[in-house]
Amino acid sequence: MATLVSFHAHPDDESIATGGTIAKAVADGHRVVLVMATRGEMGEVADDFLDPGEQLGIRRIGETFESAKVLGVHRVEFLGYVDSGMMGESTNDRAYSFWRADVDAAAARLAQILREESADVLTIYDEIGGYGHPDHIQVHRVGARAAELAGVTEVFEATINRDAMIRSIADAAETMSEEERAEMPDLEERPDFGMPESRITHAVDVSAFHEAKRASMRCHASQISPDDFFLKMPDDQFLTAFGTEWFIRHGALRPEGAPFEDTILA
Repeated sequence: MATLVSFHAHPDDESIATGGTIAKAVADGHRVVLVMATRGEMGEVADDFLDPGEQLGIRRIGETFESAKVLGVHRVEFLGYVDSGMMGESTNDRAYSFWRADVDAAAARLAQILREESADVLTIYDEIGGYGHPDHIQVHRVGARAAELAGVTEVFEATINRDAMIRSIADAAETMSEEERAEMPDLEERPDFGMPESRITHAVDVSAFHEAKRASMRCHASQISPDDFFLKMPDDQFLTAFGTEWFIRHGALRPEGAPFEDTILA
């Protein structure tokens, strides 16, 4: 069996981007290691969410371990960098922010874990980090370099299928209230959101693991409230939105007209 290392920027990213793939890998008998670049200190919470004196980063560490338990992850590690916040914010330039990290130095930390685990497969993000978040972009850069340092050749970039997202939003909007439609992203105004299907090489069917994926998302209550639209979706809509996880094999192209490959773990 193989060892999969899944590298993410912040707690809850693992649930949304690769939760189904992780649960499927574990069910198939593979070892899975989850690595977080940061503790997600810059996340937003309601004023009364945290206990007096409680730090959000500490809460999010706990949520990560809860999520990992739900998904069956065997090991969790944090690289120790600070959440950089959204692109263009002053927090991008804070000391120890992941965005400011030297790529080789950060990659060396991840490469050590890859070597310890004799990793067969590494997941990172695409070059725009899915939607332009600086820490997600840095996951791409650091992860790709770490794979080079550790000799991991099977690298897959978790991504968002922009074309499928546009189709599913249009379909879902037909049954939504006006208020619910207002909450949905307008991808026509976000050309930096996701990748076109022509760039994607792998479509992993995780529909059999949608309950574990949604339970993993619920663990991150500081960021995904129980009233969040995605958690309240009927199962059929949730499966449409999250039943497939999309990847780009690092450095590869899918021949025009060729079908998506269906697994990142042979």
